[in-house]
Amino acid sequence: MMLEKQWYLLDGAASVESPGLVFYVDRIKANIKLLISMIDDPNRLRPHVKTHKSAEVSKLMIEAGISKFKCATIAEAEMLGICGAADVLLAYQPVGPNIARFIALRKAYPLSRFSCLIDDEKIALELALAFKANGLTAEVFIDVNVGMNRTGILPEKVPDLCTKLDQIEALSIKGLHAYDGHIHESDFGVRTQKAKLIIEALNGLASAIHAKSGHQPVIIAGGTPTFTIYNTQSTFDCSPGTFALWDKGYQEAFEEQPFNTAALLVSRIVSLPGNSLICCDLGHKAVAAEKPLDKRVVFLNAPELIPVSQSEEHLVLDAGENHSYQIGDILYGLPYHICPTVALYENALAVSENNPSQTWSIASRKRKITI
Repeated sequence: MMLEKQWYLLDGAASVESPGLVFYVDRIKANIKLLISMIDDPNRLRPHVKTHKSAEVSKLMIEAGISKFKCATIAEAEMLGICGAADVLLAYQPVGPNIARFIALRKAYPLSRFSCLIDDEKIALELALAFKANGLTAEVFIDVNVGMNRTGILPEKVPDLCTKLDQIEALSIKGLHAYDGHIHESDFGVRTQKAKLIIEALNGLASAIHAKSGHQPVIIAGGTPTFTIYNTQSTFDCSPGTFALWDKGYQEAFEEQPFNTAALLVSRIVSLPGNSLICCDLGHKAVAAEKPLDKRVVFLNAPELIPVSQSEEHLVLDAGENHSYQIGDILYGLPYHICPTVALYENALAVSENNPSQTWSIASRKRKITI
């Protein structure tokens, strides 16, 4: 009986450089289709592009009917402008030279609607003055700190800031933004309980703003862990990002989200330094290394390998006594954290069943594309 080929094995693997990043396009497309099926209205989807940073993946989403996106850098925003994305939120408060860059972005890609976050009156005024001088209006979302304590203002301070921003010329408040990255428990019930408190708080703020100004603010909230709560228990716009590629960490943590792992790392054994030790070319510079050593990568075709040490260009693994691994053997690594891993690579090998392999640029890993 012939065994079925594992989905991750590459044709012509001998010519694939290592360490290397591989995107499995058919699995990415399936993830996009699944995401759309999980929400009542695709217009509520605003995927974050920080995970893949790729124009080609963004275009797959646009082709599937997704029109709104979220990003974290000017380069990511420009990448989306190049793709012709209709609506782009820079989920960051521009300060210093980034205000001028944000204005240049607006001018360079007039067919895309760009907005940004604000949580400070002084910066809002500086932003508005710069936009007014360029004959533009700045569209902003007030960033609400719902517990992560990274950016934003506390909910009780939102009405006062909203009143002040309403008085600033060349500034248009579109709504509220909240990122709840502190909610990442594996227990879906615990996540749901915590997310419901945020839903209640944000809806309360929106009602207060509407009662005072007559304006109904749009609410953008959450990331991947709470997507499967906000999608059905709120009317918020949702911003999952990791879904496109998925990773080992989220695969283990969020069983209710059956996305495909769609990005792997190709590595090769480069040395046999001890009786039970092997060394491959997957160092700190090839896979995200912020997690503990045993939570950085797992090899799909060699899950028994135990990481021993890692340096910039090397990962040493314990293969056990009397192992059969040889120098040159290929390992297919699934990262625990795909977002910072992708940012380590200039390009990804994009493979699909019915099309020739292509090289896709990780275009917005740069801090600057042209602007």
